[in-house]
Amino acid sequence: MHHPALIDVIAACARLRGHVVRTPLPPSPTLHKSCGHEVLLKLESRQTTGSFKLRGATNAVLMLDPGAATRGVIAASTGNHARALAYAARAQGLRCVVCMSELVPANKVDAVRALGADVRIVGQSQDDAQHEVDRLVVQDGLSPVPPFDDARVIAGQGTIAVEILEARPDTATLVVPLSGGGLAGGIAMAAKALQPSIRVVGVSMTRGAAMHASLAAGGPVEVRELPTLADSLGGGIGLANRHTFELVRAGLDEVVLLSEAEIADGIRHAYLHEQEIVEGAGAVGIAAVLAGRVRSAGPIAIVVSGRNIDMTRHLRIVTDETSRDEYPGADGILS
Repeated sequence: MHHPALIDVIAACARLRGHVVRTPLPPSPTLHKSCGHEVLLKLESRQTTGSFKLRGATNAVLMLDPGAATRGVIAASTGNHARALAYAARAQGLRCVVCMSELVPANKVDAVRALGADVRIVGQSQDDAQHEVDRLVVQDGLSPVPPFDDARVIAGQGTIAVEILEARPDTATLVVPLSGGGLAGGIAMAAKALQPSIRVVGVSMTRGAAMHASLAAGGPVEVRELPTLADSLGGGIGLANRHTFELVRAGLDEVVLLSEAEIADGIRHAYLHEQEIVEGAGAVGIAAVLAGRVRSAGPIAIVVSGRNIDMTRHLRIVTDETSRDEYPGADGILS
């Protein structure tokens, strides 16, 4: 099986020009002070649909052959991938179907519908939604665009590494959120092909990190999904994983796991010190550096992956006066 390689990422860079934002990479003076190295923030939270997912989804849509394009695209997703695919399809005038379970909050459903997608609500789980995707692929000839384990999607996410290293070839360490591995796998593969000495650190939450558990087990395993501030990092990697497990295993030097209180600190820091609204999954890199968990020999670039957080929850987190020691675990934050 052909895993995506640097050549695919370079092709994606050319393909995506004019379709996605080349996001800013500002320095963070406060994080520099806290860890002793220059820290740069790759603000994918400023991407058009509020997350890096637009890169992979757009790359996949632009690579469809004309016949497949006329029938449209489909995916099961509750969040950032659904937004991205709906946006990418609409930009090309294509039909987009998104399947979600009945458990998905109305505001997430509405956000995807607002981008022109045909949202189908099916069953009580992501698995039920995925079964409906499989059925419609056969019945209607729709092209599936999976959220992470897809060569086109991985190559699209890998373009972030190219942008970082073009701007700052002296980057010593990349810090990347780790979930299904499309982002971390694509970035690690591209970055190490361009600069073999670079360290890549994946960051996840202690509550239900499927890729971390899979790496420990030596192959894909299922993990119970738990409520977490980093909700975009939840979910499995797929027991029949084709690409991302191998890319992550080959490309990541280390995985850091964070508590809910540490993730909340990352969200709070992004707002109060960087003036950025960042969702939990997007704040894990900042949180890992703040917590002193990232070792580096030089400049650190953190991928801030998205901003799509419930704003009422965000307000509660950034105005929370409790000290770290008083944290009641996840309950107080997640209520």
